[in-house]
Amino acid sequence: MSIVAGVDFGTLSVRVSIFDSARGRLGAGTGEYPLVRRKEDPDQATQSHAEHMRALGEAMHKALKAAAVDGQAIEALALDTTGSSVVPVDGQLQPLDDYYLWCDHRAWREAAEITTAARERNLEAIHWCGGTYSSEWGFAKLLHWLRHNPGKRARFATALEHCDMVAAVLCGITEPAQAPRSVCAMGHKWMWNAALGGLPPEEFLAGVDPLLAGVRAKLDGHYATSDRIAGHLAPEWAARLGLRAGIPIPVGAFDAHWDAIGAGVRLGDVVNVVGTSTCIMAIGERAGLIPGVCGVVPGSIDPRRIGIEAGLSATGDIFEAIARRAGSTVADLSRGLRNYRAGETGLMRLTWDNGDRTVLVNPELSGVTLGWRLTHSAQDELFAAIEGTAFHTRVILERMEEHGAPVRRIINGGGIPQKNPVLNQVYANVLGKPILVPKSEVTSLGSAIFAFLAAGTFAGVEEAQNALCPDYQTIEPQRADADACEDLYCLYRKLYFAFGARRSGPAEIGEVLPELRRIAAQARMGRDAGIATS
Repeated sequence: MSIVAGVDFGTLSVRVSIFDSARGRLGAGTGEYPLVRRKEDPDQATQSHAEHMRALGEAMHKALKAAAVDGQAIEALALDTTGSSVVPVDGQLQPLDDYYLWCDHRAWREAAEITTAARERNLEAIHWCGGTYSSEWGFAKLLHWLRHNPGKRARFATALEHCDMVAAVLCGITEPAQAPRSVCAMGHKWMWNAALGGLPPEEFLAGVDPLLAGVRAKLDGHYATSDRIAGHLAPEWAARLGLRAGIPIPVGAFDAHWDAIGAGVRLGDVVNVVGTSTCIMAIGERAGLIPGVCGVVPGSIDPRRIGIEAGLSATGDIFEAIARRAGSTVADLSRGLRNYRAGETGLMRLTWDNGDRTVLVNPELSGVTLGWRLTHSAQDELFAAIEGTAFHTRVILERMEEHGAPVRRIINGGGIPQKNPVLNQVYANVLGKPILVPKSEVTSLGSAIFAFLAAGTFAGVEEAQNALCPDYQTIEPQRADADACEDLYCLYRKLYFAFGARRSGPAEIGEVLPELRRIAAQARMGRDAGIATS
């Protein structure tokens, strides 16, 4: 028996969970931190490293108290974070600025320039991240920072992903070359590929912009998968966290990748980590290119498998925005949605409020809602948004299957599926397959699994999953609604590519609004008939 701490840095808070290898989760604690956005620049989203570390200490002490565990009993600590969340640092690993959070999209111009240059030079690495570079990824964010902070460039030593920065700080590392580099983070967001020699060549980066000259060397360091040790907890941070100095800390990773581990992902599974955004995670035995997908990276989820990542740039964000505009909450608006039939609202929602992460990889898109009538309510809009995220997910899963990534089981992980049964039912209807939902919370369980591996408690990921991952609730598709979803999906797919593709072309979209009305009328008739016979 052993006890470890799993740390999960989310968009608005950090969660620490204390796990026992035999008894499971013993207790948890959270610490919040602000997300800085500016109305005059909706693409900006930043956070403070100091606030992150303050919140970590707060959450750790709460977790130890809730678990009734002495901090000296903790045998290992593992952490995951959002990403690509990038911080520029000086030669002593001190932040030069706040993090460019994953949802900071100011670098969309830089991302487009990197994409153009990569295609013109036929850079092989770009094909392994879907063929298009994103404003959510590292090089684009770093180039934007370099262009807009000329007074700080002379002090710039390197840039770190959040997971690598926290691990380095906790281990007392102060030299950039000694900082751990997560294969998960660098592979999916920085075009790092061991088979291609690591990062893109110096001449390519300097050719995009001379400001990137020399950056490749500055990003050098200790690249490793999460079954390797980043370092050991430094005495200073052991005292702050109430833990024992010297315990191992494995190389970190992104939250969604470890959430997939905590949700019990196996070969042939897809895990929809549904939260503020949606990350769609899968593992495979062989690497293959998938156009428009955020990365195919060996060792990024399970260190022994090929990790595949895709996703939606906004999910919970959209639900919250709808509720906020209505002066309500998502929980209140969700009451009564169980009675909605597929397509009943007559609305169709393209959920591009933060742009498109996959498969169009187009940050210039914005949300679109079609079919509005004067009688529509915020509750109608919320249901249409849930349907929209499900349709978008189906586009992504079809792209994966078209390119050799089988989808045998679908698991809905993340925070929202635990609280929103309507979402799970809609996903089952739209995807046409049973949806598996973990029966208990899995947030930070993935972190705990890698902490147990660092402590030597389990021999591998699957052994730890067998011991710790919860069973599933199964949600089956509803026949009548699944049939309606097929009609709706034909419309959605047509609109998705007609509105979303950067290139212009003919699109047969004149039939969409009449079809939405027809499907809505049919759904209402079906619902009324069901009520009459019940």
